[in-house]
Amino acid sequence: MSVWSAPVRYVECDMQGVVFNAHYLAYADEAMTALLRTLGTPYDVLLARGFDTSVVASELSWVAPVRWGDVVDVDGEVERVGRTSFTVLFTISVARQLCCRVRTSYVLTDLQRTPTAVPDDLRAAWLAPARTAAH
Repeated sequence: MSVWSAPVRYVECDMQGVVFNAHYLAYADEAMTALLRTLGTPYDVLLARGFDTSVVASELSWVAPVRWGDVVDVDGEVERVGRTSFTVLFTISVARQLCCRVRTSYVLTDLQRTPTAVPDDLRAAWLAPARTAAH
């Protein structure tokens, strides 16, 4: 589901005129906040319930260039939910052309950063069928 979009800023591009690789992770991070909100589990609500998330792994698969002035659209989907962790696949595209995939694994923690079991209601929300998101 498309959860976040933004125009590419000049500062995000490298000398080759394409988005520098680290910025794809920033796009995924922005999309994660939007995805949580779209799934009915906004980040501030997680914090209020005593939960936080931490990235434990991220993998980028580059497919096509993104350039200054393009508008990136980021789709996000929770692929799996384990006991204390979950994995999200983000697809980054421009004008519906796939440019990059980012697969990120998170661990759910309490506010002292101790891994904690994913509650059933969060698991159900994160694995629910895709909902339509507003940008």
